[in-house]
Amino acid sequence: MNTNDTLKLGTFEFQSRLLLGTGKFSDTVTMVSAIQASGTQLVTVALRRFNPNSPSDDLFGPLSQLSGISIMPNTSGARDAAEAVRAAMLARELSGSPFIKLEIHPNPDHLMPDPIETYEAARELVKEGFVVLPYMPADPVLARRLEDVGCAAVMPLGSAIGSGRGLKTADLISLIVKESNVPVIVDAGLRSPSEAAAAMELGCSAVLVNSAIAAAEDPVAMAKAFALAVQAGFAARKAGLMAETATASATSPLTSFLSSGAQ
Repeated sequence: MNTNDTLKLGTFEFQSRLLLGTGKFSDTVTMVSAIQASGTQLVTVALRRFNPNSPSDDLFGPLSQLSGISIMPNTSGARDAAEAVRAAMLARELSGSPFIKLEIHPNPDHLMPDPIETYEAARELVKEGFVVLPYMPADPVLARRLEDVGCAAVMPLGSAIGSGRGLKTADLISLIVKESNVPVIVDAGLRSPSEAAAAMELGCSAVLVNSAIAAAEDPVAMAKAFALAVQAGFAARKAGLMAETATASATSPLTSFLSSGAQ
């Protein structure tokens, strides 16, 4: 569990612990405004949105113009390790970014990450010098395996992509945090800022949010709310949360006062 003020991913450091996805925004202007409002320093963009020949469908161009923002291409759409590795290689050539968010979900009906293909792709991409952040099931065993092959972080899902069902995997994420020596970043399923704060209180190093901001009535205001929630959750963890107890405990006992004979 990292309680330092900076988020460390490989040899890179970030002040913000909120990562943003860039899909689903209604327009590019709103996306850029939300990114700026969030204070994020690392955003992810799908390779298919690297489209300089079609400005209306290109996100890399506008993102690359933002000061203080690092771009992390992702392999969304890859169905197996071979496709993911090819997508990562092309993304690095186009963007120059050392980061790759590894996503392999072969079934479009549920978009669950394939653990076997993810592991195989991660092993290859680490060898190729990428800073690999794999999107994965909330599986403590897989998290350790991915750490062992050199991933810079692990990114277990809170619930299904875009579902807004929150931290359904909280107990498993707690186990991953306990056993990990790399940052644990909750990715997918968060709906509200309070869930982002809860993830930080669990011991996560960061959260990645997309749909909860992009699909909000006011994405810019929601981006600010998530930024504050991540800061609050991290600050609470650093402060040390009180222990839970099975029984009630009075905050202001009156025993001594009542037995003192006061009239």
